[in-house]
Amino acid sequence: MKVSLFITCLVDMFYAHAGKDMAEVLERQGCELSFPKGQVCCGQPAYNSGYVENSKSAMKNMIKTFEGAEYVVTPSGSCATMFKMYPEIFANDARWKDKAQALADKTYEFTEFLVDVLKVEDVGAKLTGKGTYHPSCHMTRLLGVKEPPKKLLAQVEGLEMIPLPNAHNCCGFGGTFSVKMGDISEQMVDEKVNSAMVTEADYLIGADCGCLMNIGGRAERTGKKIRVMHIAEVLNSRE
Repeated sequence: MKVSLFITCLVDMFYAHAGKDMAEVLERQGCELSFPKGQVCCGQPAYNSGYVENSKSAMKNMIKTFEGAEYVVTPSGSCATMFKMYPEIFANDARWKDKAQALADKTYEFTEFLVDVLKVEDVGAKLTGKGTYHPSCHMTRLLGVKEPPKKLLAQVEGLEMIPLPNAHNCCGFGGTFSVKMGDISEQMVDEKVNSAMVTEADYLIGADCGCLMNIGGRAERTGKKIRVMHIAEVLNSRE
C-alpha cells in the first residue's frame, strides 16, 4: 500500500518527532511511504481568518502536490479536516472541484487510517504508566474520528488509560483564536490542564499538535508535571 505523508506545518516546525514516529509505525505495517516535497500549508489559518480567496493558492498547490497519491495520511485531525473541506470551497470551480474531491476522498488522519483502512488496532507499542486522552475539536466534531485513537491506545502494553474529565471541552487553541482571544484562550487551557492533573496521569496524549503545544506550554509555564505526547509517539514507543 502506497502512502503519501502530509506532515503539516506544526509537525514540520515544532514536532518533527511525531512525523517520524508516524512514518515508522506505518512502515512496520508494510506501507510504502513517500514525502511529496511540494507540500506547504494547507491554507487553514488564512481560511479560518476569513481570507478565503487568498488561501486558495495554497490549497491548489496541495491538490497538485498530492494528485498522484494513492492514500494521503497526516498526523493531524485538524489538517485532515481542511482537506475534506476543499470540495465545498471549490464547489463552483469547474477546474478544481473534481480534483479537490479526489484529494478529500483519499485523505486520512493517522489513527483513522490504521484502524479503518489497515484494520489494525495493536501496533505492538509498549509504554508503562497512566495516560489520558484529549480529543481535539476538529478531529472529533468535524472529521468525526472518535474511536480509532481509543482502540489503539487500549492495546498499548503497560499503559493504563484514565478518562479525562470534561474531555469534550476545547483546550483554547483554535489556531488564530488563541492569538486574537488570548485571555479567553488562557482560561480554557487552564481548565484543560487542571482536568488532566485530576487524572494523576503520567501522559497527556493527543492527535493534534496545536492542542498539544497549547496544553503542554501552559502546563510547563504553570509548573504542572505531565508529559504531553502525540499519539504517534505513543504508538511507536517500546518503553
